[in-house]
Amino acid sequence: MLQILGVNVDLYDPIFQAVLILALLSFLVACSLLKFFAYLTCGFYRGPEDMNGKVVIITGANGGIGYETSKELARRGATVIMACRNLATASKARDDIVRLTKNDKVSVKKLDLSSQSSIREFAADINKTCSRLDVLIHNAGTAEWNLSKTQDNVETTMATNHFGPFLLTHLLIDLLKKSEPSRIVVVASELYRLASLNLDNINPTSSMFPAYLYYVSKYANIVFTMELAKRLELTGVTANCLHPGLIDSGIWRNVAPPLSWGLRLIIWAFFKTPEQGCQTTVFCAVSEELEGVTGRYFMDCAERGVSSGCKSEDKAKKLWELSESLAGLKPTDPKI
Repeated sequence: MLQILGVNVDLYDPIFQAVLILALLSFLVACSLLKFFAYLTCGFYRGPEDMNGKVVIITGANGGIGYETSKELARRGATVIMACRNLATASKARDDIVRLTKNDKVSVKKLDLSSQSSIREFAADINKTCSRLDVLIHNAGTAEWNLSKTQDNVETTMATNHFGPFLLTHLLIDLLKKSEPSRIVVVASELYRLASLNLDNINPTSSMFPAYLYYVSKYANIVFTMELAKRLELTGVTANCLHPGLIDSGIWRNVAPPLSWGLRLIIWAFFKTPEQGCQTTVFCAVSEELEGVTGRYFMDCAERGVSSGCKSEDKAKKLWELSESLAGLKPTDPKI
């Protein structure tokens, strides 16, 4: 016998077992319907654009959305540079993409966005070896469970998700301008709506819930993109950001038990696949509809609005100034 809500229940009672099985089947059917609904409401991009002759950099391309984005752009004929921290995993992903797309213009380069020295080494290599850069896709991201600092004394999530892309954009901006019309695509998230951007503590030393900084970093991504677009007006370089959807991309792998157990169930039931998640990124990177379109936010291959806070000029200016300092931007670096 087991007591549930004050009621004695016989676990071997056929009626109880039948009810339990029915409840479980109902749950599985409901989850299947939700997954099917997620598939139906995903914006799939099927445009015919050919990317032959175009050079694309995708950060965090060894798995999840980044891998699927790399595969799709390689399928369209692009020269794809997979900028990744884990070279072993990235090399295997690269081989898979070449095999599946028959496009051997896919390469892997080392990039750790949490390290300013790594970013500078990567950018120097790109500027030296590439004659053009048509699309820069800021896809890499992390959600840390424990608060930590990088070797540059910057909080790890903010360094990887915002300050790193900020620095990389500056270091590659001249090549992007030279290649115009070119595009910068920033993978943000609707989860930014759960955060506030505290510019008095943008590099926190303590937090009750470090994973919350992921939401903050996505907020910063959007504010950065909107300001970047303004500063790049008339240069031929556009900047747009997007929400890929709730995607089973592995980004929450650092969440510790027991929270991870419930999270895995939620991901299985409600999240979209990485293939579905890459569609809006591809749309922003290649669609002819977006030629000259800049400073916008997209979801499911369609434009969406952002909160008023993301449009604040004062907030954007202050974030930019703080980012120049925390990203390690030097007076001799290119300016935007």
